Amino acid sequence: MSDTAAASESFHGHAHHAAPPPEGVAVRHDWELAEVRAIYSMPLLELVHRAQTVHRAVFQENKVQLCSLLSIKTGGCPEDCGYCPQAARYKTGVKAEKLMAVPEVLSAAQKARSAGATRFCMGAAWREVKDGPQFDSVLEMVRGVRALGMEACATLGMLSESQAKRLKEAGLSAYNHNLDTSPEHYGDIISTRVYDDRLRTLGRVRDAGISVCCGGIIGMGESVDDRCNLLRTLANQDHHPESVPVNALVAVEGTPLAEQPRVETVDMVRTIATARILMPQSMVRLSAGRQQMNEEAQLLCMMAGANSLFFGEKLLTTGNPEYTQDMALLEKAGIRPLEPRQEG
Repeated sequence: MSDTAAASESFHGHAHHAAPPPEGVAVRHDWELAEVRAIYSMPLLELVHRAQTVHRAVFQENKVQLCSLLSIKTGGCPEDCGYCPQAARYKTGVKAEKLMAVPEVLSAAQKARSAGATRFCMGAAWREVKDGPQFDSVLEMVRGVRALGMEACATLGMLSESQAKRLKEAGLSAYNHNLDTSPEHYGDIISTRVYDDRLRTLGRVRDAGISVCCGGIIGMGESVDDRCNLLRTLANQDHHPESVPVNALVAVEGTPLAEQPRVETVDMVRTIATARILMPQSMVRLSAGRQQMNEEAQLLCMMAGANSLFFGEKLLTTGNPEYTQDMALLEKAGIRPLEPRQEG
C-alpha cells in the first residue's frame, strides 16, 4: 500500500493531507519567524486575497464543517491556565460537575448530528487522563459517537502512549490539545505544566495514528511576534495539524485575564489568514469568541480561510451563537455545510 493510500485509510477528517497539494500550493515545515511576521503584517486586503487563493486551490467546494462541542466533565481542574473559568482556583461561578453518563453524551451527539454537525467534540476539565472507570466511559462515548457516523474528537488533557493507543482503538478521529500561545509567552499564562508537556502529548497522539487538532488563543496579552511564533510552531511540526482552531479570548470575570480587551476583528482575520497560508491543507476552525463577532466579521474570517465552525449554545462554558443564527448566516452567504465523510 502506498503512503498516500495508507494516510487516506487512517485519517477520519476532512483535511486533504492524504492527497498531494495542488500545483502552486507550498507545504512547508521550515518557516522562520521573520517570514511569518511578514505575512501577518501584509496589507489586510492583500493578505486575505492571498489566503483565499490558497484556500480555493485546496478546498474547492464552498462549504464549512459544522462541529459541536460538549463539556462532558466541567470545572474543578487543578491547572492554573489564566484564561480558563474551569480552573478550581478561580472564582468564576463555574460549578464542578462529575463526568456525564454515556447515554446522556450520546443523546447530545445525536441531537448535534440531526442539526448538521459532522464532528462531535467532547471536552473534560482534567489536567491529564487517569486510567480507570472514567476513561473507560470516555472510550465508550467515542465508540458511540462513531457509531452515529460522526467524527469523534476529544480533549482530555495530557495523555500517555497507552491511552492514546486505546483511544485510537476505540475509533477516536481527532484529539484536541492546543498549544495556546508561543513558547515565550506560555509561562505568563500557565505555570502548572510546561510547553514540552503539550508537545509530548501531541507526539503521542500522532504516533497512535489519531489526527491532531491543535491551535491557540489570541488576545491574552501576547505580542504580534508571540502570535506569529505560535503559528510558526504549529506549521513547523513534521505534520501540520489536520485541524487548527483559532480562538479569541473570552475574558471571564474571576480569571487573571478578565481585564484583557476584546480581540479586534482585524487581528482575528490576520491570524486565520496567516494560518491558512502556513498550513494550507488544514481545517482552520473559527472557535471561541465568535459570539462577540458580528456576521460581517465572521464572514470575513471565512473569506480569510476558516472552513469550520463550532455551533451550539455553549463552547465548553462560554456562550456561542445560537444554531438558528448560524444557519441563517450560512444561508445568506450561500455557504453550505459539509456533509459527513463517507469512509470505507
